[in-house]
This record gives sequence, structure tokens and C-alpha cells, in this order.
Amino acid sequence: MPEYWFVSVPGEGNRTVTFQNFKAKIASSQNDLAEVAPLPIPEFKIGTLDTLVLLSEDLAKQDTAFESSANKLVDIIRSLLGAEAATKLAGSLSVNEKTIDNFLKTFQWNTMKYRTDKSLVELAELLNNEVASIDTLMKNKMANYNVVKGNLQGIQRREMYGLGNLASRNIVPFVKKVHVVLDSEYLETLVVAVPKTLYKDWSNKYESLTQMVVPRSSQKIAEDDEYGLYTVTLFRRIVEDFTNKCREERFIVRDFKYSEDAIAEQRRELEEMDASEKELWATILRLAKTNFGEVFQAWTHLKSLRVFVESVLRYGLPPDFVGFTIKPKLKQDKKILDILTAQYGHLGGSPSNRGGAHREDATGDEVIPGFNEKDYKPFVFFSLKLDTERQ
Repeated sequence: MPEYWFVSVPGEGNRTVTFQNFKAKIASSQNDLAEVAPLPIPEFKIGTLDTLVLLSEDLAKQDTAFESSANKLVDIIRSLLGAEAATKLAGSLSVNEKTIDNFLKTFQWNTMKYRTDKSLVELAELLNNEVASIDTLMKNKMANYNVVKGNLQGIQRREMYGLGNLASRNIVPFVKKVHVVLDSEYLETLVVAVPKTLYKDWSNKYESLTQMVVPRSSQKIAEDDEYGLYTVTLFRRIVEDFTNKCREERFIVRDFKYSEDAIAEQRRELEEMDASEKELWATILRLAKTNFGEVFQAWTHLKSLRVFVESVLRYGLPPDFVGFTIKPKLKQDKKILDILTAQYGHLGGSPSNRGGAHREDATGDEVIPGFNEKDYKPFVFFSLKLDTERQ
């Protein structure tokens, strides 16, 4: 995803002219450096200067949290899309049925959802509560989905690959009706796991381990890296004795009774779990897409609040500034910043110029909440970029 900048500069008495003049410098046919769009910001209740400075610090923290929330939702959508993420992720990220790019270029403050008669602190709290609620919801939904998905994968592994070797894993998929004697009053078929190193011993000994073993009744029906799975038919009355003799020879008689009802039940369980996982997957993907739009919208409104608060702190009262979004074209970032700095560098290059409630750190140096001296610019500047490339 490209990077977007939220910028404001002094309105100089005519915001429209200021915006058009700046746009001509970086987004004209002669200077095609970026796409520029207006950022309309309402006139909020301002409150005291000290409140604004403290709010500036809180908004910076919220900005980081909102970015994390948006990226978590991108990660959820990516993980749900799986192999299709490379082609479908971008199309899954929308805001109010608009692409991210179109939403930002046509941004309007949502006065129905975030009423401008509320104070700045109330608006910040409203935005924070909304995103926190979505975070909690999606965390719980994904935890539930992962349980269902884990159960399904467990059943699939048991059915298709099994857990462990043939001496311990589920053997229902291997034993077919043709392998066993059914509905006999006297005969029973056992299933025995024989170590691969003892195949010859089994062939030589199974008929003579006890009496009443049906001659030539053993056949190998499955094999893994350690064991072969053999059937053997014998009289019911000597099953216990035969099992004990097998144990002495290191042959493992599996606790297994062929049952078509059990097989049907396992198949039904797998089908129901698979259907449940698919339904839950679709529901969570739809919810993740919707909530991404809600979080991104809240994040954009938070950026706008930051622009307003910082513009008042930078440029003073009454508010006279023009806000706009900039989408720099490839490798044009420095040129655009140079143009902005050349025009507005006279505004000052240090956060210490801002009024309000400053504080000191342990060394006695002045600290301005929410600001990094290294990144400070003489105009209001915030960036927005989703991490859609990480895996």
C-alpha cells in the first residue's frame, strides 16, 4: 500500500487559494510529484491550551494503537484468504464500499457518527472505545475459529494421516469390511500391529501362538515406517490368550472392533466439522472486512483530529489552516518535503516553539509530549501506511 501524508499549513486568510497554490506546485502537469486532495476538518470545540497539549500526546499513542489494530485486521484477512491472499487481499480492503485510495481522496468528517458538538477529548475517547471494542470482538472470534479449525485439522489428520504410528493411531481408515469376519458366533478377526523387523516372525508364528487360529487367515492391510497392520482370524474363546501371546512376541493387538456405524459416525463428524469451519470462516472473513473498514475510518478521523489539534498548537487561534492529504509518487518524497520546507520553514523547526504544558525529563531538558525532535517539521505532518506486504 502506498503511503499517505496528512498535512496542514497556515491558511493565510484564504484557504482555497492556499490549497490551490500548493497543489499547483506538486500536482500539476509541470510538477507531477504527488496526488493531492483536500482534508476538510470541522471547527471543533477547542478548550484550553493545556488540554490540547495533553490531548496531542494521547492522540499520538492512539494513532500507534489504531495502526496496530488495522494491521491486525489485514493479517486476519490475509490468513483467512490463505493462498488467494496475493490476488485478493487488496480487493478485500475497503472503507464504506470505497477503495482506501478513493476514501482518503474524498474524505469527509462523519458528523453523524462523530458529532462535532462533542469536545475533542470526548471524540478521542469515542474513537478509542470503538477500535478497542473491535479489537476485543475480533480476538474472541478468531480464538473461537482457531479452536474449530484445530478440531477439524485434528480429525482430518486422524482420518488421513493419523497421529503416531500404526501401533497407536486410529486405524478405522485402513480396515475394510472385506478384511474381517462379521456376524459369526464363533470367529473373530483381530488387527495386529507388527514391527517391520518382525514380519518374518509373525508369518512363522501367528498360526501356532495358540490353538484355534484359522490357518492362512493373516493379511497385511497397511504399513508405515515402523509397523505393518495385519489381520488374523481365530475363535472368540481364545482371543485373550492369543493377545497375551502376541504381547510376549512384541506383536500389538489393537483394541478395534469393525463397525459400519462407527465409520459412518466418524464420517458424519468430519462432514459436520468441515461445514461448521467453512461457515465460520465465511462469517469471520466478512466480519474482518467490515471491521477493517470501521477501524480504518476511525484511524483516518483520528489523523484528522491530530491535524486539527496540532494546527491550533502550531499556528495559534483563531484556527486558520488548510489541511490536505498527499499521496507521493514513487521516489518523490524528498522533493515534496523540500518544497514544503522551502515555503514553510520560516514557521520554525523546533517543537519548543509550541505553547502549553511542557515538562522536563530526568536531565532537566524540556520534553514536548508526542514529539520527536528528529522528525519534527515546521508544518503539521502525519503519515499513514498499512503494512500489507508482511507475511
